[in-house]
Amino acid sequence: MKYLAIDTSSKTLTVIAVNQDKSFVYSEDCGTRHSVALMPAIEVALQKVGLSLNDIDFFACVTGAGSFTGIRIGVSTVKAFCHALKKPYLSITSFDALAYNIDSGAVLAVIDAKHGSYYVAGYQDKKLTLAPSFLSKEEVLSLSKDYKVVSSDDLDFNFTKVDTATGLKLAVEAKHLSTNFDIDLLEPLYIRKSQAEEGR
Repeated sequence: MKYLAIDTSSKTLTVIAVNQDKSFVYSEDCGTRHSVALMPAIEVALQKVGLSLNDIDFFACVTGAGSFTGIRIGVSTVKAFCHALKKPYLSITSFDALAYNIDSGAVLAVIDAKHGSYYVAGYQDKKLTLAPSFLSKEEVLSLSKDYKVVSSDDLDFNFTKVDTATGLKLAVEAKHLSTNFDIDLLEPLYIRKSQAEEGR
């Protein structure tokens, strides 16, 4: 299996290149500089495992939830690669990249949406059971009684911190048979409107 996976949904830019049994993970805090940092990171990752873009079997992309601008950059990049190279893609959510760190059980993947709000999704044994939602802290705390809460953010309530790069790789390799050639179906996962849209 040869693939390239990218996650631009948060301030941490993650690029994973896998060439059979060789893999390389690039994971750096790039703030809001994804558009500048992404292509150099892809070049480094591919070089480390001895791949070119033409060698890739499929491209994986985190579609959200998270930074609206960051997500658009990642989705647009993967769409461009797939269109130019006639390759399939695999859509992974930010919640998958959190939940797949936990082998089994009920897991609540939580992303800090700021201002006392959170993006959440629930899983049972890595299967989505609670659709992605935009919730208040009180709603998350109420739900958390029935789940193991995981996040890569520093939450101010009880949770287990997990690594999204590790979870992304696990999710891609678990879901790799679900690739798709129809790039029109590759869309960002927006759970709520952006601040700009809400202000209209």
